[in-house]
Amino acid sequence: MVISEKQKKILAILADGQFHSGTELARAMKFSRAAVWKQLNSLTELGLQHSAVRGKGYRLDKPLELLVHAEIDEVLSDRTRELISSLEIHDRIHSTNSYLVDCGQHGALSGTVCFAEHQTAGKGRRGRQWISPYGSNIYLSILWRFQQGPAAISGLSLAIGVAVMRALRQHDIEDVGLKWPNDIYSQGKKLGGILVEVSGETDGPCSAVIGLGLNLFLPEPEAESITQAWTDLSKVTGWQQLSRNRLAGLLLEHLIAVIADFEDVGIKAYVDEWRSYDCLKGKAATLFIATQQFEGTVEGIDDDGLLLIKRLDGHVQAFASGEVSFSSYLS
Repeated sequence: MVISEKQKKILAILADGQFHSGTELARAMKFSRAAVWKQLNSLTELGLQHSAVRGKGYRLDKPLELLVHAEIDEVLSDRTRELISSLEIHDRIHSTNSYLVDCGQHGALSGTVCFAEHQTAGKGRRGRQWISPYGSNIYLSILWRFQQGPAAISGLSLAIGVAVMRALRQHDIEDVGLKWPNDIYSQGKKLGGILVEVSGETDGPCSAVIGLGLNLFLPEPEAESITQAWTDLSKVTGWQQLSRNRLAGLLLEHLIAVIADFEDVGIKAYVDEWRSYDCLKGKAATLFIATQQFEGTVEGIDDDGLLLIKRLDGHVQAFASGEVSFSSYLS
Protein backbone atom coordinates (compact mmCIF):
# COMPACT_ATOMS: atom_id res chain seq x y z
CA MET A 1 0.00 0.00 0.00
CA VAL A 2 1.36 3.40 -0.97
CA ILE A 3 0.12 6.94 -0.83
CA SER A 4 -0.77 8.43 -4.19
CA GLU A 5 1.69 10.37 -6.32
CA LYS A 6 -0.59 13.39 -5.95
CA GLN A 7 -0.42 13.16 -2.16
CA LYS A 8 3.37 12.81 -2.29
CA LYS A 9 3.64 15.84 -4.54
CA ILE A 10 1.61 18.10 -2.30
CA LEU A 11 3.39 16.82 0.82
CA ALA A 12 6.78 17.64 -0.71
CA ILE A 13 5.64 21.25 -1.04
CA LEU A 14 3.92 21.56 2.34
CA ALA A 15 6.58 19.69 4.35
CA ASP A 16 8.31 22.98 5.28
CA GLY A 17 5.32 24.00 7.42
CA GLN A 18 5.03 27.35 5.65
CA PHE A 19 1.97 28.83 3.96
CA HIS A 20 1.51 28.11 0.26
CA SER A 21 -1.28 29.74 -1.70
CA GLY A 22 -3.83 27.70 -3.60
CA THR A 23 -2.59 29.32 -6.80
CA GLU A 24 1.02 28.32 -6.03
CA LEU A 25 0.01 24.75 -5.25
CA ALA A 26 -2.17 24.47 -8.36
CA ARG A 27 0.65 25.80 -10.54
CA ALA A 28 3.31 23.54 -9.01
CA MET A 29 1.14 20.45 -9.21
CA LYS A 30 -0.50 21.34 -12.52
CA PHE A 31 -3.90 20.82 -10.94
CA SER A 32 -7.05 22.87 -10.73
CA ARG A 33 -7.70 24.69 -7.44
CA ALA A 34 -10.54 22.23 -6.79
CA ALA A 35 -8.17 19.26 -7.25
CA VAL A 36 -5.68 20.86 -4.82
CA TRP A 37 -8.43 21.24 -2.22
CA LYS A 38 -9.40 17.58 -2.68
CA GLN A 39 -5.79 16.45 -2.16
CA LEU A 40 -5.44 18.61 0.95
CA ASN A 41 -8.52 17.01 2.46
CA SER A 42 -7.16 13.55 1.69
CA LEU A 43 -4.13 14.23 3.93
CA THR A 44 -6.33 13.94 7.02
CA GLU A 45 -6.66 10.22 6.20
CA LEU A 46 -2.93 9.98 6.96
CA GLY A 47 -3.28 11.77 10.28
CA LEU A 48 -1.93 15.06 8.89
CA GLN A 49 -3.79 18.19 9.89
CA HIS A 50 -3.58 21.40 7.88
CA SER A 51 -4.76 24.97 8.24
CA ALA A 52 -6.23 27.35 5.67
CA VAL A 53 -5.98 31.13 6.13
CA ARG A 54 -7.57 33.56 3.69
CA GLY A 55 -4.92 35.59 1.92
CA LYS A 56 -2.09 33.26 3.01
CA GLY A 57 -3.05 29.83 1.75
CA TYR A 58 -2.50 26.39 3.25
CA ARG A 59 0.07 24.86 5.55
CA LEU A 60 0.57 21.73 7.60
CA ASP A 61 0.03 22.24 11.32
CA LYS A 62 3.50 20.78 11.88
CA PRO A 63 6.46 20.59 9.44
CA LEU A 64 7.38 17.14 8.16
CA GLU A 65 10.80 15.59 7.78
CA LEU A 66 10.20 12.60 5.56
CA LEU A 67 12.63 9.69 5.74
CA VAL A 68 15.37 9.74 3.11
CA HIS A 69 17.61 6.72 2.51
CA ALA A 70 20.71 8.81 1.79
CA GLU A 71 20.33 10.87 4.98
CA ILE A 72 19.90 7.78 7.16
CA ASP A 73 22.88 6.15 5.44
CA GLU A 74 25.11 9.14 6.26
CA VAL A 75 24.81 8.33 9.98
CA LEU A 76 25.78 4.66 9.62
CA SER A 77 29.23 3.19 10.13
CA ASP A 78 30.89 1.04 7.47
CA ARG A 79 30.31 -2.07 9.59
CA THR A 80 26.59 -1.36 9.88
CA ARG A 81 26.27 -0.74 6.14
CA GLU A 82 27.93 -4.11 5.50
CA LEU A 83 25.54 -5.89 7.87
CA ILE A 84 22.43 -4.41 6.25
CA SER A 85 21.38 -6.47 3.24
CA SER A 86 18.65 -4.04 2.17
CA LEU A 87 16.95 -0.93 3.56
CA GLU A 88 13.39 -0.16 2.50
CA ILE A 89 11.31 2.93 3.27
CA HIS A 90 7.58 2.46 2.71
CA ASP A 91 5.12 5.32 2.43
CA ARG A 92 2.34 3.19 3.81
CA ILE A 93 2.33 -0.38 5.07
CA HIS A 94 0.11 -2.56 7.25
CA SER A 95 2.92 -3.26 9.76
CA THR A 96 6.70 -3.25 9.40
CA ASN A 97 6.91 -6.35 11.61
CA SER A 98 4.23 -8.28 9.72
CA TYR A 99 5.84 -7.32 6.43
CA LEU A 100 9.28 -8.63 7.46
CA VAL A 101 7.82 -11.79 9.01
CA ASP A 102 6.30 -12.50 5.60
CA CYS A 103 9.55 -11.58 3.83
CA GLY A 104 11.45 -13.91 6.14
CA GLN A 105 9.18 -16.79 5.23
CA HIS A 106 9.97 -16.16 1.57
CA GLY A 107 13.74 -16.19 1.94
CA ALA A 108 14.62 -12.56 2.67
CA LEU A 109 18.20 -12.10 3.81
CA SER A 110 19.34 -11.45 7.34
CA GLY A 111 19.85 -7.73 7.79
CA THR A 112 16.72 -6.66 5.89
CA VAL A 113 15.54 -3.33 7.31
CA CYS A 114 12.12 -1.76 6.90
CA PHE A 115 11.04 1.77 7.83
CA ALA A 116 7.56 3.14 7.23
CA GLU A 117 6.08 6.62 7.15
CA HIS A 118 2.67 5.25 8.10
CA GLN A 119 1.26 1.94 9.34
CA THR A 120 -2.37 0.99 8.89
CA ALA A 121 -2.16 -1.92 11.34
CA GLY A 122 0.87 -1.26 13.53
CA LYS A 123 1.49 -3.98 16.10
CA GLY A 124 2.15 -3.65 19.80
CA ARG A 125 2.54 -6.41 22.38
CA ARG A 126 -0.21 -9.01 22.75
CA GLY A 127 -1.92 -7.91 19.54
CA ARG A 128 -2.49 -4.32 20.59
CA GLN A 129 -2.66 -1.65 17.90
CA TRP A 130 0.25 0.76 17.59
CA ILE A 131 -1.01 4.22 16.58
CA SER A 132 1.02 5.24 13.52
CA PRO A 133 0.25 8.66 11.96
CA TYR A 134 2.07 9.57 8.77
CA GLY A 135 5.59 10.99 8.84
CA SER A 136 5.55 11.72 12.57
CA ASN A 137 7.33 8.90 14.39
CA ILE A 138 9.76 6.01 13.94
CA TYR A 139 8.34 2.70 12.75
CA LEU A 140 11.24 0.32 12.18
CA SER A 141 11.72 -3.43 11.89
CA ILE A 142 14.82 -5.56 11.28
CA LEU A 143 14.93 -9.17 10.10
CA TRP A 144 17.85 -11.16 11.52
CA ARG A 145 18.73 -14.83 11.18
CA PHE A 146 20.46 -16.50 14.12
CA GLN A 147 22.36 -19.76 13.86
CA GLN A 148 21.25 -21.10 17.24
CA GLY A 149 17.75 -21.76 18.55
CA PRO A 150 15.40 -19.28 20.24
CA ALA A 151 16.86 -20.07 23.68
CA ALA A 152 20.17 -18.53 22.54
CA ILE A 153 18.52 -15.14 22.03
CA SER A 154 16.58 -15.07 25.29
CA GLY A 155 16.58 -11.53 26.63
CA LEU A 156 17.11 -9.95 23.21
CA SER A 157 14.30 -7.44 23.75
CA LEU A 158 16.08 -6.10 26.86
CA ALA A 159 19.31 -5.66 24.89
CA ILE A 160 17.31 -3.86 22.18
CA GLY A 161 16.09 -1.48 24.87
CA VAL A 162 19.71 -0.72 25.74
CA ALA A 163 20.44 0.01 22.06
CA VAL A 164 17.51 2.44 21.92
CA MET A 165 18.72 4.21 25.04
CA ARG A 166 22.21 4.55 23.57
CA ALA A 167 20.79 6.15 20.44
CA LEU A 168 18.63 8.57 22.40
CA ARG A 169 21.54 9.57 24.63
CA GLN A 170 23.73 10.15 21.57
CA HIS A 171 20.97 12.43 20.29
CA ASP A 172 21.21 14.31 23.63
CA ILE A 173 17.80 13.11 24.77
CA GLU A 174 17.66 12.65 28.55
CA ASP A 175 14.89 11.87 31.04
CA VAL A 176 14.07 8.51 29.46
CA GLY A 177 14.24 5.02 30.90
CA LEU A 178 13.25 1.39 30.40
CA LYS A 179 10.30 -0.53 31.79
CA TRP A 180 10.62 -4.30 31.84
CA PRO A 181 10.53 -6.08 29.53
CA ASN A 182 10.43 -3.91 26.41
CA ASP A 183 9.01 -0.41 26.84
CA ILE A 184 10.70 2.99 26.66
CA TYR A 185 9.28 5.38 29.25
CA SER A 186 9.62 9.01 30.27
CA GLN A 187 8.11 10.55 33.40
CA GLY A 188 5.86 7.53 33.89
CA LYS A 189 4.48 7.62 30.35
CA LYS A 190 5.11 5.32 27.43
CA LEU A 191 7.40 6.77 24.78
CA GLY A 192 8.04 3.67 22.69
CA GLY A 193 7.82 -0.08 22.51
CA ILE A 194 9.79 -3.07 21.26
CA LEU A 195 8.27 -6.18 19.69
CA VAL A 196 10.42 -9.23 18.92
CA GLU A 197 8.83 -12.07 16.94
CA VAL A 198 10.86 -15.28 16.72
CA SER A 199 10.34 -18.30 14.45
CA GLY A 200 12.34 -21.41 13.70
CA GLU A 201 13.42 -24.74 15.13
CA THR A 202 13.80 -25.17 18.88
CA ASP A 203 17.40 -26.38 18.59
CA GLY A 204 18.31 -25.12 15.14
CA PRO A 205 18.58 -21.84 13.24
CA CYS A 206 15.90 -19.27 13.95
CA SER A 207 14.93 -15.87 12.66
CA ALA A 208 13.71 -12.83 14.54
CA VAL A 209 11.92 -9.71 13.46
CA ILE A 210 12.81 -6.90 15.84
CA GLY A 211 10.33 -4.03 15.74
CA LEU A 212 10.55 -0.57 17.30
CA GLY A 213 7.87 2.08 17.55
CA LEU A 214 9.05 5.41 18.96
CA ASN A 215 6.86 8.50 19.36
CA LEU A 216 8.46 11.70 18.08
CA PHE A 217 5.27 13.69 17.67
CA LEU A 218 1.86 12.13 18.27
CA PRO A 219 -1.06 14.40 17.30
CA GLU A 220 -3.75 14.55 19.97
CA PRO A 221 -6.59 13.43 17.63
CA GLU A 222 -4.58 10.35 16.66
CA ALA A 223 -3.85 9.50 20.29
CA GLU A 224 -7.44 9.57 21.54
CA SER A 225 -7.79 5.80 21.30
CA ILE A 226 -4.66 5.09 23.38
CA THR A 227 -5.71 3.66 26.73
CA GLN A 228 -2.46 4.17 28.67
CA ALA A 229 -0.42 7.21 29.61
CA TRP A 230 1.75 8.19 26.65
CA THR A 231 4.27 10.81 25.65
CA ASP A 232 6.44 11.74 22.70
CA LEU A 233 9.86 13.26 22.16
CA SER A 234 8.41 16.69 21.39
CA LYS A 235 7.08 16.74 24.97
CA VAL A 236 10.19 15.15 26.51
CA THR A 237 12.52 17.66 24.85
CA GLY A 238 10.21 20.68 25.10
CA TRP A 239 9.61 20.81 21.35
CA GLN A 240 13.32 20.82 20.58
CA GLN A 241 13.71 20.34 16.84
CA LEU A 242 14.76 16.75 16.18
CA SER A 243 16.22 15.44 12.97
CA ARG A 244 14.06 12.44 12.22
CA ASN A 245 16.54 11.04 9.69
CA ARG A 246 19.50 11.41 12.03
CA LEU A 247 17.60 9.75 14.87
CA ALA A 248 16.51 6.93 12.52
CA GLY A 249 20.15 6.44 11.54
CA LEU A 250 21.40 6.44 15.14
CA LEU A 251 18.74 3.94 16.18
CA LEU A 252 19.64 1.66 13.28
CA GLU A 253 23.36 1.98 14.05
CA HIS A 254 22.96 0.93 17.69
CA LEU A 255 20.31 -1.70 17.01
CA ILE A 256 22.36 -3.49 14.35
CA ALA A 257 25.45 -3.45 16.60
CA VAL A 258 23.56 -5.11 19.46
CA ILE A 259 21.71 -7.61 17.25
CA ALA A 260 24.83 -8.68 15.36
CA ASP A 261 26.77 -9.41 18.56
CA PHE A 262 23.97 -10.80 20.71
CA GLU A 263 24.34 -14.47 19.84
CA ASP A 264 27.99 -14.33 20.95
CA VAL A 265 27.68 -12.25 24.13
CA GLY A 266 24.09 -12.86 25.32
CA ILE A 267 21.98 -10.85 27.72
CA LYS A 268 24.64 -10.78 30.44
CA ALA A 269 26.63 -8.24 28.39
CA TYR A 270 23.75 -5.75 28.73
CA VAL A 271 22.25 -6.43 32.16
CA ASP A 272 24.26 -3.84 34.10
CA GLU A 273 23.56 -1.11 31.57
CA TRP A 274 19.86 -2.05 31.45
CA ARG A 275 19.75 -1.70 35.23
CA SER A 276 21.12 1.84 34.95
CA TYR A 277 18.09 2.75 32.81
CA ASP A 278 15.52 0.90 34.96
CA CYS A 279 12.99 3.61 35.80
CA LEU A 280 10.68 1.46 37.91
CA LYS A 281 12.92 -0.33 40.41
CA GLY A 282 11.55 0.00 43.92
CA LYS A 283 7.98 0.68 42.77
CA ALA A 284 4.97 -1.17 44.11
CA ALA A 285 3.64 -3.37 41.34
CA THR A 286 1.19 -6.02 40.26
CA LEU A 287 2.33 -8.57 37.70
CA PHE A 288 -0.39 -10.17 35.59
CA ILE A 289 0.18 -13.60 34.02
CA ALA A 290 -3.01 -14.83 32.36
CA THR A 291 -5.57 -14.84 35.19
CA GLN A 292 -2.98 -14.79 37.98
CA GLN A 293 -1.80 -11.69 39.86
CA PHE A 294 1.41 -11.26 41.83
CA GLU A 295 1.78 -8.19 44.04
CA GLY A 296 4.93 -6.77 45.53
CA THR A 297 7.83 -4.40 44.94
CA VAL A 298 10.00 -4.41 41.84
CA GLU A 299 13.56 -5.37 42.72
CA GLY A 300 15.00 -4.92 39.22
CA ILE A 301 16.18 -7.80 37.03
CA ASP A 302 18.45 -10.79 37.65
CA ASP A 303 21.51 -11.68 35.57
CA ASP A 304 19.32 -13.48 33.03
CA GLY A 305 17.01 -10.50 32.55
CA LEU A 306 14.12 -11.94 34.57
CA LEU A 307 11.95 -9.53 36.54
CA LEU A 308 12.43 -9.72 40.31
CA ILE A 309 9.45 -8.96 42.51
CA LYS A 310 9.60 -8.94 46.28
CA ARG A 311 6.28 -10.46 47.31
CA LEU A 312 4.25 -9.18 50.23
CA ASP A 313 5.54 -12.10 52.31
CA GLY A 314 9.14 -10.93 51.72
CA HIS A 315 9.99 -13.67 49.21
CA VAL A 316 11.72 -12.50 45.99
CA GLN A 317 10.42 -14.28 42.90
CA ALA A 318 11.76 -14.15 39.32
CA PHE A 319 9.43 -13.90 36.32
CA ALA A 320 10.20 -14.48 32.64
CA SER A 321 7.03 -12.87 31.26
CA GLY A 322 3.91 -10.97 32.23
CA GLU A 323 2.27 -7.54 32.23
CA VAL A 324 3.36 -5.16 34.96
CA SER A 325 1.06 -2.53 36.42
CA PHE A 326 2.64 0.00 38.75
CA SER A 327 0.78 1.96 41.37
CA SER A 328 2.34 5.26 40.30
CA TYR A 329 2.49 4.51 36.57
CA LEU A 330 -0.18 3.65 34.07
CA SER A 331 0.91 0.68 31.99
